[in-house]
Amino acid sequence: MAKAKSQRSLDKWTKQKWTTPSGRPSTQGPDASGEVYAPKEKIERLKKTAGGRAKLAAASAKKKKATKAGKQFASHGLHKKGR
Repeated sequence: MAKAKSQRSLDKWTKQKWTTPSGRPSTQGPDASGEVYAPKEKIERLKKTAGGRAKLAAASAKKKKATKAGKQFASHGLHKKGR
């Protein structure tokens, strides 16, 4: 039986390599950076342009602010489709 579109999307999502812009852990351990966590390909693509680096910096700032406020998730915009 063929997988539903949502199941195929989840398969793709789980196969991606996820990381932070610095490559350090985001929220765990003494070296935690507090940065946004996203697919490595997306981070590498964003790091190539000044606008992309600004988006990463803004997203990481939102993530750090939300974490400091005790929230597990931050609405930073990097995970929206088409971005």
